[in-house]
Parts: sequence; structure tokens; C-alpha cells
Amino acid sequence: MRILTISIGKVAPLPGAHHPEFTVVPSAINKIPVSQTANPKPILLGVLGLDGDEQADLSVHGGIEKAVYAYPSEHYEFWNTLLSQERQQTVALNHGALGENLTISGLLEADVYIGDRWRIGTVELAVVKLREPCFKFNAKLRFNGAAKAMLKNAFSGWYLRVLQPGLISAGDLIEVTPGPREISIAQQNKLLKNK
Repeated sequence: MRILTISIGKVAPLPGAHHPEFTVVPSAINKIPVSQTANPKPILLGVLGLDGDEQADLSVHGGIEKAVYAYPSEHYEFWNTLLSQERQQTVALNHGALGENLTISGLLEADVYIGDRWRIGTVELAVVKLREPCFKFNAKLRFNGAAKAMLKNAFSGWYLRVLQPGLISAGDLIEVTPGPREISIAQQNKLLKNK
């Protein structure tokens, strides 16, 4: 279990006719890798997130409870296949393309529980909740069915709270300390899907 890529984004206009009231909205969903295993630059992680990362709407992203968004690299094959079929051309998304800060390997939604703690070097994080995709996710992927596909397949990723700030780098190992293990991210996703 390790970090493969760390990505950050700045608030910028996000175009797309994926909402009945907006044609352009502010968003920081466009994340750019700043630390990769080939170039593992240390990035400062504070209680409100990664240094240089921004959020456009703090009611749904960011803040203490959603400081960092983690996403399994294992799901990229699904998205590349889905979008390639939708666009009828080969799509190969780069890490960060789904709006995540941490692209990780070795942990999936069924393995991750609310309240689990992660230690990455001297940094400590806590799993808070799944990511609920919205119309901005559809706009980012240029596919109206993206949010629905994320929920249907339980490929949501999850938010983390920062308990102990510090430096993290791509390639860092993730050490998990189990929490109460009452509800996994996959189970939380299923409950949301069945609402």
C-alpha cells in the first residue's frame, strides 16, 4: 500500500453543459501531478490539505473533514475503457484526472473503513467518508454518465482528515491502523446508491 502520485489543483473555470443552470463553474477538479514515483518530490500536507491545492466550494470539498481525496489507481483501467467506448477513441487518463490528491495502490473501497488511520512517515490521517460525485465530475470527464458510473461501480475513493501534518512523497508506504470497522467505503457507497 503506497502513494503513487500526489496531485494538486487551482480554482479555474470548468466548462461543460452538464448542469441545467450553469455552462461554466469554478472548480479545482483539474489536478496536476506534483510528486510521482519517478520524481518523488516531498509535498507539505497541512490540516486543510496539500500545499498549493485549492477548492472552489468548501461546502462539498475541502476543509478539515475533506482535506485530502484518495483514489485507487486500480480503477483507472475501468475509466479508460469506459471513456474510450464513450468517445470511440483511446483514452489514457493521467493520475489526478479524477480529481484526487493521492493516487494510491493496494487499497480499495471494500478494504477501507470510516475511522481507519493511516500513517505515512510522520503524517497521520483518518478516513472520513466516500466522495459523492456531482455534475462537475461529469464535466471534467466530458461524460454525463460519469457520476452515475462511479456510484454504480462503488469506485468513489474517499476523503481523509489530517491528524498530524508533515511532508509526504510519491512512493511513500501507507501503514493502516484499523478503526472500529463498522462501515466500509464500499458499504457507504451502497447505502448512497440505494437512497
